This record gives sequence, structure tokens and C-alpha cells, in this order.
Amino acid sequence: MTRDQINVGVIGLGFMGRTHVAAFNRASNCQVVAVADRDRSRLTGDSDGEGNFDTGAGDRLFDPGEISTCEDAMELIDHPDVELVSVTTPTPTHRELALAVIRSGRHLLIEKPVDLDPAVILEISEAARESGVLAMPAHCMRFWPAWAWMKARLDEEKYGPVLNAKFTRTGAAPGWNPNFYLDDNKSGGAVVDLHIHDTDFIIHCFGTPQSVQSTGSRRHLKTTYEFDGGPKVVAEGGWLEPPDAPFTMRAVIECSEATIEFDLARDPEVTVRFLDGSLEPHPEASVGGSGYDGEVQAIIDAIRRGDTSPPVTLEDAAETGRVLQAEIRSLDSGGKTVVT
Repeated sequence: MTRDQINVGVIGLGFMGRTHVAAFNRASNCQVVAVADRDRSRLTGDSDGEGNFDTGAGDRLFDPGEISTCEDAMELIDHPDVELVSVTTPTPTHRELALAVIRSGRHLLIEKPVDLDPAVILEISEAARESGVLAMPAHCMRFWPAWAWMKARLDEEKYGPVLNAKFTRTGAAPGWNPNFYLDDNKSGGAVVDLHIHDTDFIIHCFGTPQSVQSTGSRRHLKTTYEFDGGPKVVAEGGWLEPPDAPFTMRAVIECSEATIEFDLARDPEVTVRFLDGSLEPHPEASVGGSGYDGEVQAIIDAIRRGDTSPPVTLEDAAETGRVLQAEIRSLDSGGKTVVT
């Protein structure tokens, strides 16, 4: 038995907050009933279009005459109609807000990185478990249609076992809120803000690596992940110097019988190249919106079903954080680092 519509509140209306509002607007069986931001100019419902690529937010997000708007996050958390709170504020604010949401008895969707310290992520997870609410990290790549399609093909070994995989994710450094994003102590740098997506997806597909070796810097790095008897996996990610550098997202997964290729800038995004050189397009892989659409629909559906665990757990987020910490240690030491 499922519940009726879930009422949603969104805290933080920067680029990602507006992206969440737009995704909830497109989702089924939910309604945004409240938003909060300390900047009153963001409470008009207009979207300013900032961000590193088009998330489909459009020009108008909400009508402030029809939903609750406030500058105080706690006012939104205490709103009697709100059942699910989406937290999209800067990372240093996450712990306090997440625990407040959980203690209020509301469900939680919280943007990545949940925290720079995996121990804090596990603390939030334990609080959610004790309160009997769902708390889910917004690891959107697990829900990106084409990437979910690739994961399904790997699970069923459609093209044989994986031999090698390479992931690339680059773009201009965020021009919005530079005081946060460009401060490694606050954002974790591009390693944690951007590269986290590929690290998380690699763990999702192949498990936790035994060791990592990273080169570069927190702004732009290349990591090799080593698995016991597993494939060779490499991910490159980071911010590029030109302020107008385009956002790129690519994946090349070589299997024994064919190679799966993804490129966000290509149509279709997914193709499969066989050993004889023939190419098979898969436009159906990209049907279903964005990963933001997928993640918000996933937690809405989980709440309506009465699930006791979200589709992606905070333990998953903590594990990704643990591997990212190993990558940072490898950057600092210049050598291979065991994931501990």
C-alpha cells in the first residue's frame, strides 16, 4: 500500500537548490510546499540560470504566492505540511541542518558531499535510523538514465566481463559562490565537489578498491583504482582554467566482447562498439530525464511505499568519502594509498 502525495520543502536556492525544486516539480506524487533561503532575492521563484550545465530548471520555479517562503531554515523544518526536506546548502551547514530535519521526524534528501568527514555521515545515518526516517544522499549519477543503463549491462555481463574503464568529468571552476567552492577546507575542492560522482559510480559498479593512486591536485586529478582481480579503472576529473570551459562527462567501459561509450555531448549519448568495429547506438539508454529527476522520484517512491531504507544510503556516501580521503592522501604523498 502506498501513501498519497508527499509534501516537500527545499532549503537553499542556489544552483543545486533550484535544480532540486525543478526536479520535484517534474516528479509524480509530490509537491513543493515550502522553500527557504537566507537571500530574500531568491524567494521570488525566478531562476537565474547559473550552473555548469542546463538542468532543466527553466525561468520560473515556483509562485511565492502559492507556497511558503522563508529566510530561516528552521521555520521550514517546522512547517506542519512538510514531510520531506531537501538540503542543498553548502557542505559545512549540512550536519546541523540534517540532524534538525531528522529530529523533527521529517525525511531527508541531502546534497553531496554530505560531509567531508565520513564519521559525520555515519552519525547522521544513525540518527535517521533511530528516528525511523529515510535519509538519502543525492548521488545523482546512480540515477542518471544512461549510467543506470550501463550499470545494468555490467551487472548482467551483456558484453562480457569488464577489462578496463575510464571516466572523465571536467568543467570550469564554479563562478557562483566562489568563496565556498574554491576553499578546499569548505568544499573539499574539485576532488570532492565534482570528482565524487565518478568515485561513487565506480564503487557502485565495482565495489571498494583496495588502493588508489592519484596525481594532480585538488582542482584536477587523475586516479587509478586497483581491485583484487578486478578491472583497471581510471577517473579524471576537475576544474579547467578557462572560465568558459565546457562541461564534459564521458565514460569508456571496455568489456571482453564490446566497449560501452558514453558522451554527454553526443547524440545518442550511449553507443556500443564491437570487436569487429561495428557501432550500435542506444538512444533508449538516455530516456527518462536527468539523474536529479531519478533521485527525487526514487526517494518519493520509497517514502510512499513505507520503505525502511532509502535507495542510496548514507553508509554508501560514507564509503565514497572514505575512498576520496584515500585519493587526497595519495595526492599529498605522491604514491599509492591503501583505502582504510
